Amino acid sequence: MQIGVETAKAVDQRRVFVLDEDEIVRAALQFMLHDEIETHEIASIQEAYDKGVGWLKPDVVLLGASFLRSNGVSLLTELTERFAGVRILIVCDKADEPLAVDAMKRGAHGILVKPLKIENVRQKVDTVLGRGGAKPLVQLGLL
Repeated sequence: MQIGVETAKAVDQRRVFVLDEDEIVRAALQFMLHDEIETHEIASIQEAYDKGVGWLKPDVVLLGASFLRSNGVSLLTELTERFAGVRILIVCDKADEPLAVDAMKRGAHGILVKPLKIENVRQKVDTVLGRGGAKPLVQLGLL
């Protein structure tokens, strides 16, 4: 039995890719989200591209700031070209907030700052997907 999970969310056909170099962060985020949305842990950009072919395209990518440091913010453009319509949330430490803010200026849809809490992570994902009572970002004039 899943506690605190709305049935409508649990049967939602959308998916999240957790793309982070840190295996512990990937596992934690996958654990926080898997009851409410199909969630995949991914360790590399190439693995994301390989997995995202065809029907497995992600609706949301939780992108570790380490990938932005090593690949630059142009990675955001690359991800949005590969996965049309994808929403990107940057996962970062407090020290990486300036990088994450720069990423938002260049197309990211939000930031998840560590320490990660299940309620905050689920709420942020719900918000960028426009579900759970939240108005879609398009209606709010944010996209």
